[in-house]
Amino acid sequence: MATPKPQRISIGFTGGQVLAARLQVAEREALETALESRNGWYKLDCEDAIVRLDLAQVVFVRTESDEPRVGFGA
Repeated sequence: MATPKPQRISIGFTGGQVLAARLQVAEREALETALESRNGWYKLDCEDAIVRLDLAQVVFVRTESDEPRVGFGA
């Protein structure tokens, strides 16, 4: 069975900064679980880097759909 493609996510922080990353599904799910506690630091293993997040500063996580799109708009 082929390894699933990494998912593209955007993580928004207090103050307006946004971090784009590519994560495996299991890593994204682990991040969502960690965010439920909202305290401490979290080590995020991205496709091309390791990022340490202050969970108290995260205001949103957006997961992009892998569905193909054709044309402009929604």
